[in-house]
Amino acid sequence: MKQVRVGLVGYNFMGRAHSNAYRQMPFYFPEAKALPKQVALCGRSKAKVDELYQRFGWEEAMYSFDELVARDDIDLIDIASTNEQHSEMVIKAAKAGKHVFCEKPLATSVEDAKKAVAAVKKAGVVNMICHNYRRAPAVSLAKKMIENGDLGDIYHWRSFYLQDWLMSPDVPMMWRVQKAIAGSGSLGDLMAHSIDLALWLLGDIDSISCAMKTFIKERPQLDAVDAGLGGKAKKDAPMGVVDVDDGVIALAQFKCGALGTMEATRFAAGRKNYNSFEVNGSKGTIVFNLERMNELEYYDAGLKDDRLGFRVIQATADCHPYMGLPKGGGPRYWPVAHIIGYEHTFINTVYDLLQGVAAGKPVTPSLEDGLKTQHVLDACTKAAEGGSWVKVAK
Repeated sequence: MKQVRVGLVGYNFMGRAHSNAYRQMPFYFPEAKALPKQVALCGRSKAKVDELYQRFGWEEAMYSFDELVARDDIDLIDIASTNEQHSEMVIKAAKAGKHVFCEKPLATSVEDAKKAVAAVKKAGVVNMICHNYRRAPAVSLAKKMIENGDLGDIYHWRSFYLQDWLMSPDVPMMWRVQKAIAGSGSLGDLMAHSIDLALWLLGDIDSISCAMKTFIKERPQLDAVDAGLGGKAKKDAPMGVVDVDDGVIALAQFKCGALGTMEATRFAAGRKNYNSFEVNGSKGTIVFNLERMNELEYYDAGLKDDRLGFRVIQATADCHPYMGLPKGGGPRYWPVAHIIGYEHTFINTVYDLLQGVAAGKPVTPSLEDGLKTQHVLDACTKAAEGGSWVKVAK
């Protein structure tokens, strides 16, 4: 059994999600040819790293990324830091000969994303961008159905990624509302997921039209980047200028001929994590909603009139992607309809990544796929600024 020795940078939301995936994967994938060894957790806050590294299952705490990548006993660098650091960290890890797992978005600009892709290609290392929603079993089933031709010719893509956590003007100037750190607002935070799914399920986007808006233009400032994570600004804190979008709407024309609409916002009251898409084709429709992630709705237009209607596929049976053990070995997680959750999308992702590392074979989505998403994000920004359709660069 091969061990993949992992060093993770980042200890907040995504650091927790990734750490949990490494801890849990061996329990659910007994057929794995490679298992993770959680060598070191790295972060800029010594106090936070010292508090969390053992709790998250890591053997050591580190505070310097350069020292992390220089270690001979680490095979894979997992980057779950703030967005503006992604590209530089990818490049350093690749130059050190490490395999790379990077949170989305790949970078805050196309130029930096290209540099990251060039680095992993030159180094010949296995690399993956973390778009975990591809590995929700219902979404993987949607991919299988589209590839099988079950929907026929594809006419429409329709997606929403809606949250409401940023609506209060009292939410401070955390890093996700600062362009220099995040790159963009709901565009890169939320719509990047919708774009990745659209590219994966339907293929390349030819052109984009887009509108973006910032609803709350000033927020109270913080003393440090990390201070806004569940915290508050001081009572008399000075105000800072929000320079990212709060909401975004895009129209897309796909190279396959389909038309698409995409909406993302952190200002949709009542919507907590409403990541939904619908695909309409000549033979039927599929609908997915992350808030009911174990289900895929399917409309088969080929049925008799008195049988027409949406059916709900409970995508948790052994026959569904990621749900069954090999060779009819039974359920991987739980019996059908006992449901799995958000964390399992990361467990499935880490499994595929580590098997690729063990075999020295490419995995998807790769950083090159991340660059494709970055091109669409860039086209959205240009379209919003210019008020016209923009061709998506290759």
